[in-house]
Amino acid sequence: MKVRLSILAPIKALVLTLGLGLMSEQALAGSGSALTRLSDRDDLLGWEAVGRLDLAGKGFCTGTLIAPELVLTAAHCVFDKATGQVLLPDSVTFHAGLRDGESIAERKALQIAVPPEYIPSQRVTMENVRRDVALLRLAAPIVSSDADPFILYSGPLTANEVSVASYGKGRSEAISRQRSCQVLSVSNDLMVFDCDVTFGSSGAPVFARYGNRGRIVSVISGMAQVNGQKVALGMSLPSVVAALKAQMRRAPVAAPDRAIRRIRVGSGGSALGAKFVKP
Repeated sequence: MKVRLSILAPIKALVLTLGLGLMSEQALAGSGSALTRLSDRDDLLGWEAVGRLDLAGKGFCTGTLIAPELVLTAAHCVFDKATGQVLLPDSVTFHAGLRDGESIAERKALQIAVPPEYIPSQRVTMENVRRDVALLRLAAPIVSSDADPFILYSGPLTANEVSVASYGKGRSEAISRQRSCQVLSVSNDLMVFDCDVTFGSSGAPVFARYGNRGRIVSVISGMAQVNGQKVALGMSLPSVVAALKAQMRRAPVAAPDRAIRRIRVGSGGSALGAKFVKP
């Protein structure tokens, strides 16, 4: 089975034909629910941690708080397509729970971490999709009473049903939630879904059921065509996110009004001291 895969950039879509293994025709028929626009604050309750990332005036993606200062998104979102370099952090703004011009909270990015293995100038490959993850540290935390961060899912999936919350082309002013879509395939940390995504949905969180609140099992990297059916691509998160957190700890950055404080163990002292985008 051949898959037409594309991560969509502002200027040009990158396309590569790849084999993804077997998917049944029944699975490809899809059983996802319709998108629901979270139009008022009652609808948005519990989803405030999902927000729109505005990218240096060059488009937007979807991001999600996974800690008061950390936003999870797709790596290709944070690269300048003209230069191939990571965007300056303060040119990226996270709008938590954005709805019709109003945000629960708004923060500039302070630090951006992407996997060193991710190659933005490379044509789309399965390995790049697996590494298409970025973490942003915000210049100031968003308190949990305003937006309660989501937790990453770990361990094997016990069901194929997932949900997704995203912004996108034609629906950029409010979160659209798809309550139910399906995991079609999982192989070597690559995940395929029948979820309804589009430009701007890059970085959107895919949730697996866990108790009374979903946990993030993947983020959207791009779209593919399988036998003419549109599917969404994502990746397994725990190991790559752990590596990005370690990368940030190795190269910490302080906000202009804060200093980095390192504790010297035993001394009691301290020392002061780093692709869907809307066309």
